[in-house]
Amino acid sequence: MIDRLPLYDRVAHETAGVVIRRYSTSFGLASKLLDGATRSHIENIYALVRLADEIVDGGAAEAGVDRQVARQLLDELEAETHTALERGYSTNLVVHAFATTGREVGIGPDLTAPFFASMRADLTETTHTPDSFAAYVYGSAEVVGLMCLRAFVLGCEYTPQQHERLIEGARRLGAAFQKVNFLRDLAADFETLGRSYFPGVDVESFDEATKNRLLDDIDDDLRAARETIPDLPAGCRRAVALAHGLFHELSRRLRRTPADRLIASRVRVPNPVKVRIAAAVSLGRLAAR
Repeated sequence: MIDRLPLYDRVAHETAGVVIRRYSTSFGLASKLLDGATRSHIENIYALVRLADEIVDGGAAEAGVDRQVARQLLDELEAETHTALERGYSTNLVVHAFATTGREVGIGPDLTAPFFASMRADLTETTHTPDSFAAYVYGSAEVVGLMCLRAFVLGCEYTPQQHERLIEGARRLGAAFQKVNFLRDLAADFETLGRSYFPGVDVESFDEATKNRLLDDIDDDLRAARETIPDLPAGCRRAVALAHGLFHELSRRLRRTPADRLIASRVRVPNPVKVRIAAAVSLGRLAAR
């Protein structure tokens, strides 16, 4: 008799792998430096995050789904995710893949609930106060870093102090990734989505001083995260160093781009540069800077 669940698990994991490769060159490259089991966990986490993001900012709107229906879809996705974490099965391949990871590495509502709360905020909030911004970044990005950390340290032993240090690094790196994306997409978010994430910042008043202030905060997060990378298990250090290096390079390019150009065009790291950074990390020539 054929054992069907392992086959279903494998197909779900393969589906999640397609999602990360199609949607993110940066994270797709970084994930290739992980061992097979850890890579599968990270791909499964990324796929669920991307699925939720598509509901609030992607294909759902282009399919004609309004915000009220999007909220319903998001609520259903959260309920299905929590049920799958309890049950160990979902008919949604991406949710099933995430649930296999969540059950193995210890991801539960303590992390998924803040994530879905931030996704819901995108359907109702167009501006943020400092408090709501901090809560949004925590739920949309820092908890994703914490999910990945639980996969990275699975089976490892750390003292409470060491673990707290890694938690801080994961949160700071997730926050940096999110803030870099907010800054890079400032104009698109404002003009297309009517949304401004940074408190008190909008396209009309954006200038060099504002840009540099935001980048100083981002670079502070990157520096704090960089210091914790050597404390990670050896099997994931290069992957995290690569992700850090790619966003560090993007931050540098944003710093060099005049404010008036930044709000008129999307700054990116060209693929050949990404490959060069990946090669340097793989060969040990580029540590986390």
